[in-house]
This record gives sequence, C-alpha cells and structure tokens, in this order.
Amino acid sequence: MDLAQRPDQRRPRRMSKGMYILPSLFTTGNMAAGFYAILEVVHASALNSWHLDNAAKAIGFAVLFDGLDGRVARMTGTSSDFGKEFDSLADVITFGVAPAMLAWTWGFHLMPPVALTDWNIKLTQLGAIASFLFLMAGASRLARFNITTNPQPSNPGRPGKKYFVGMPIPAGAGVIAAIVHFQGGVPLESWYTAITWLAMVAAVGYLMVSTWRFYSFKDIDFGSRRPFRLIIFIALLIALIWQFSRPMLFGIALLYTFSGVFWRLQWIFRRRRQPPPPTYKEASQTS
Repeated sequence: MDLAQRPDQRRPRRMSKGMYILPSLFTTGNMAAGFYAILEVVHASALNSWHLDNAAKAIGFAVLFDGLDGRVARMTGTSSDFGKEFDSLADVITFGVAPAMLAWTWGFHLMPPVALTDWNIKLTQLGAIASFLFLMAGASRLARFNITTNPQPSNPGRPGKKYFVGMPIPAGAGVIAAIVHFQGGVPLESWYTAITWLAMVAAVGYLMVSTWRFYSFKDIDFGSRRPFRLIIFIALLIALIWQFSRPMLFGIALLYTFSGVFWRLQWIFRRRRQPPPPTYKEASQTS
C-alpha cells in the first residue's frame, strides 16, 4: 500500500462547521443572563428588593458562561473573529450595562431619603456618574483587549505566568454582583455606606483600565493525565458555593480584587529596594 494512502497518514477530517456555533451558544447564554439582570433591576423596588438579588445571580451565571465560551472555543479549535466580536458585544451588555444599573439602583436610587433632601439628590447623581464611569471603563477595557496582541503590564509577574493586564470586565461585574448578593439585594440605607459604595464602584472601574496584573487562570490544564487534585478542588469549591453562596462569592470577589492590588504594591516595594542604574558619568568612570 502506498504511504500516502495509509489510514494513519491521512489528513484529519475538517471539523464540522456546526461546531463553530457551540462557543456562540455560551455567549448567547451570557447575553441572555445580562438581559434578564437588566429586567430584574428595572422591576426592583424598595419593597421588592429580591429582584436585585436575582440580577446579581444572573450576572454570576453570566461570568460562568463567559469563561466557558472561550475555553470551549480553544479546546475545539473553533475560535473565530466573529466569535470574538460577538463575545465583546455581549460583555458590554452583561458586564457593563447590567452591573452599572445594578450598582446605581442598589446603592443610590433605592436608598431611603436622608434628612437633607438636596444631599440625597446629589449623592444619587454622584452614584450615577460613578456607575457610568464603571460602564465606560469596562467598554474601554474590552476595546484595549481586542486591539492589543501582546499586552505588557506595569508590574510583570513570574516568567511564563498567565495574567491579564488590568482587571477583566467579567471580574469587575462579578465584584458588583457578589457584594449585592452578599446583602441579599437589600438596598443601602445610610449615606456613609453609599459613599463607601461610590468609592468601591469607582475603584473597580479604575482597576479595569489600569495596567496592573491579574491572574487569568488560562494555564490551568484540564487535559492532563491525572487531574485528580484539580477535579477535587473544583468539586469542593462548587459545593461550598452551592451551600454558602453569599460569603463564598463575596470572599472570592474581594480576594481576586485585592490580589491585583497586592501584586502591584509588591512590585513597587521591590523596585524601590533595587539600586538605581548607574548614570552615564559613573559608567564611563568605571570603564
């Protein structure tokens, strides 16, 4: 038999075109969850605050869908330019518009009026500005991610370690949703907690457009021969989230947020301890 006709030498069959729709299905689920979250925020009121909790849960499920569509596309080799653009547009809706509306409604719009009516109006307006800045930062983060081929963070990590440059927009939306879910969707009641929430929303928006390093989890290998430890860890994590979703998601969101801040501060202190490079005059004298 000719070598070119051997079964083991034949070219692999071209992947069915129907496989390319599989990642888009997860992206569609992402967008559907974002649209549902927006509807829940619109229907929320001071007496029906559980709508806000439902919106936060929907954003949480959207984070899961968003993580699956990219991984499925890489595993099946069905990445495409259409899928990337479709995913970005879905992310603007689900992780930009929906959490911005949730942050404003939960933290400012449904807050009981304080004694000074003018101050309450000003605080609501400031909350709207902070929520819009969050939306704009998330959209800018997506645009930068789409046009940058090899981003370099201002605080590089270990060689070969996978990381994002700036907090990804799903993580930023997850922080907003986790905090709202931790409170059961019950709106804030005091002006000083609203000011803290204002600073939190603005800080998360800044982290998304920053050049700080955030872990991407892309180096986790699910195709290894013995992923027993990884499977046990994921199963335990899912069980804990299922039973204690509020404290677990709240802790995970804050831990991921402060991890980027920690790595940034660590890089600053390490750079200060290093001796400054010699000047041109010093280098010429030693040569």
